[in-house]
Amino acid sequence: MRLFDLRLIIAFLFGLYGVVLVVIGFGFTTDEDLKKAEGVNINLWAGIAMAVLAAVFAAWAMLRPQFADTEKQPLKEL
Repeated sequence: MRLFDLRLIIAFLFGLYGVVLVVIGFGFTTDEDLKKAEGVNINLWAGIAMAVLAAVFAAWAMLRPQFADTEKQPLKEL
């Protein structure tokens, strides 16, 4: 696994934003906010979805690492 694998960076960002939205959804959502969203705590649901997506990206990066195939010979110029 490589530190700068793009999937891990995406997972970190989605996870960070997801946690922020979950905290806002649980702690800082007012009745007026719920009324605007027709009774749906959209921050909470979006945060949960982003956290799940982050877990999927992290699992993908762990289970299917990307490595360069160093056994192949480089292409010769024409």
